[in-house]
Amino acid sequence: MVFTSTRDSGIDLISFKDAILNPNAPYGGLYTLSHIPKLTQDDIAKLSNLDYKELCKSIFDKLGLDIDSSILEESLLTYDSFDTKIPAPIKKIENNFYIQKLYCGPTRAFKDMALQPFSTMFSSFIKNTNQKYLILVATSGDTGPATLSGFANKSNIQVVCIYPKNGTSDVQRLQMTTIAAKNIKTIGINGNFDDAQSLLKSLLKDSNFQNELKANSISLSAANSVNFGRIAFQIIYHAYSSLEMYKKYNKQINIIVPSGNFGNALGAFYAKLMGFPIHTIYIASNKNNILTEFINTGIYDISNKSLQKTFSPAMDILKSSNVERMLFALFGDTRTKELMQELETNKKYQVNSDELKMIQKYFQATFCDDEFCLKTIKKYADNGIIIDPHTACGIKAYEKIQQDSNVIPTILCSTAEWTKFAPTLAKALHIDSTHDKESLEKISKTYNINVPKQIVELFQKEEVNNKTLNSNEVMNEILSWIRS
Repeated sequence: MVFTSTRDSGIDLISFKDAILNPNAPYGGLYTLSHIPKLTQDDIAKLSNLDYKELCKSIFDKLGLDIDSSILEESLLTYDSFDTKIPAPIKKIENNFYIQKLYCGPTRAFKDMALQPFSTMFSSFIKNTNQKYLILVATSGDTGPATLSGFANKSNIQVVCIYPKNGTSDVQRLQMTTIAAKNIKTIGINGNFDDAQSLLKSLLKDSNFQNELKANSISLSAANSVNFGRIAFQIIYHAYSSLEMYKKYNKQINIIVPSGNFGNALGAFYAKLMGFPIHTIYIASNKNNILTEFINTGIYDISNKSLQKTFSPAMDILKSSNVERMLFALFGDTRTKELMQELETNKKYQVNSDELKMIQKYFQATFCDDEFCLKTIKKYADNGIIIDPHTACGIKAYEKIQQDSNVIPTILCSTAEWTKFAPTLAKALHIDSTHDKESLEKISKTYNINVPKQIVELFQKEEVNNKTLNSNEVMNEILSWIRS
């Protein structure tokens, strides 16, 4: 029993399994680790000799997650469907600078790293029960496809994916709307990702909605990173990269994380807290730079901000929900609840100077605009390296590191394959194209780079699951669907 609520650590602790199946914590909080173990140098030496799957097993054991070994083994087998032998391979770009490719899974984005094993684990947890589940997910473009891919045709599980209409690339939309599995429903909403995420959170807390589900013998869960099952698997690739670099350089590394909702960065934060050789975690944002402002000033203020659409849409987020877990780990439940209530009431909060210094012991942050993003994509393409817009934002953080020091090895988390944002790349590369399919074909030909089969096939499929609604219509739509 190792999980508690970020807003009330006095509650009875629950297990990892219960936190996955029922992620709605008391007082509107999030379930999180009540204790984070500290590794010794001997632990680091032993862990550095393990392969990726064995490392995951060992870290889960040290975290006390208490998962049946056969369930974990089955979950990790999902990595065998990835394109590479190592699920998150590391590629050298130049001296002391590496990219970790987190997009080798079936939907070509880093969300596969967690959601492929997570979906199998969730299904295994309920396999020998008669319980049915409705899983909700909100997406800015990558979480949705990865969730639907993982849960499609799983027994006793229905999934509803909510995404902002016109807020994703064509490829991301097609990855959701062309899935014909009967247990899957995709709903576009008139709004942005923050609206989708707020809708998800309100549904998770809505007693009338939950009562309707109970009347149909259905329990409610979520696949967004409000569910710690996602975060647990995201710790592993940061631990893995730090150990690989430690073996090479015998020193701590910097990790750059293009970040909107902070879940990916949180995985690196937990790895650092455990004692893995991580020096600083750099947050890279786009013009929606709420995280950069917070880490640099201690002020989280969305009271006078509106979401801006950018060429790196997965980071078009203002409400970064996983910051709450970081606040709990550093300052405890009372302070976290106080800050979160300020955010809910006033749409802003501010940590004090000592708290800010504590946060800055772990994080630094920067951001870039769309112009920098496009120029960076072109610059790297001219040198034979094709990157997506989010990875390009991460380059801004690398430039900041170079100004400070060039001796600390740095890994940039490349969170998506270029194929998911082909029109943006075409614009950056001065290729005349108006839509995803044409952009993919022209970039592939110009740069002699393959487009994965699963991306090509999307344009041959019918969009069978593409309803669009206003937010206030979604609950009734879901209830009608589960009754049918």
